[in-house]
Amino acid sequence: MGRADYASAVSAVRAMESSLLTSADMEQILSARGKSEADMIVNSKKGENFSLSQVWDMLSGYAPDSEELKILLYKNDFHNLKAVLKSLAMGSSPEKYYISPTNLNLGELAGVISEKNYENLPSYMGDTPERAYDIITGTMDGQLTDCLVDVACMRAMMDSAEKTGNDFIIKYAELTAVFADIKTAYRCCLMKKSENFLETAICGTHELPKEGLIRAVLAGMDSLMGFIENSPYGESAELLRKSVAAFEKWCDDEICEFAQSARLKAFGIEPLIAYYIAVETEIKNLRIISVCRECGTDRAIISERVRKLYA
Repeated sequence: MGRADYASAVSAVRAMESSLLTSADMEQILSARGKSEADMIVNSKKGENFSLSQVWDMLSGYAPDSEELKILLYKNDFHNLKAVLKSLAMGSSPEKYYISPTNLNLGELAGVISEKNYENLPSYMGDTPERAYDIITGTMDGQLTDCLVDVACMRAMMDSAEKTGNDFIIKYAELTAVFADIKTAYRCCLMKKSENFLETAICGTHELPKEGLIRAVLAGMDSLMGFIENSPYGESAELLRKSVAAFEKWCDDEICEFAQSARLKAFGIEPLIAYYIAVETEIKNLRIISVCRECGTDRAIISERVRKLYA
């Protein structure tokens, strides 16, 4: 689809942006006396049974031939692959672990993997399903399987983004991979993982090359922090020293801030992607608030964990 072909979709998205939750809405939700009152506040703005799948159906309905939009679902696709692999290894059903929306046919996914009909999976998954199946069934190493699949997801996103030639999509994919790599590198450093493990677990990007990141991890935490501090993402090092939760919030805020650049676009796919990211952030915030309230977390701490909003 050409940029002008998205004109009606962009107009629809602009209209729907009025239903995005604002900071004032979040304050009301935080002040709600219970879950039912919080739900009423959300429903009054978003409607009942609101979900990311509804948003996806709407966006893909406006742009049914858009391959670019599908990149947004790669993370869910590869998550669902992991769900099937682990369920096959444990002899259980994967359905309760599935995430929607997805580009995959979830009704057939388990059968495709168990019968090794990998050719029926999207081409962007490459040989990952087969390699991951061999690892999980041969070694029962769930952690290594996760790393293999997660890195394959990041590479698929970046490769597909490059093919679009769209700078916005390319940057979104790279940010996603960079943030995943930093988090993985930090955890691998804490656990003193081997070089062989790091070769599988680290994806690598233009801004954070794989070889340099692996060398930094192997040299220890001070080396890793120094490597990150000298990158375009230096701020993340200080946040990791504070807590992983603070780092994860910063990552989500950076993605949302990046998405806001699409507000100036009158044509093209960018406003559709930005709207999806905005709703994704809303849902994450609502989940954070719900879980924290159930755990009796102090309101001030909940407020610190809530992500920046698009609205």
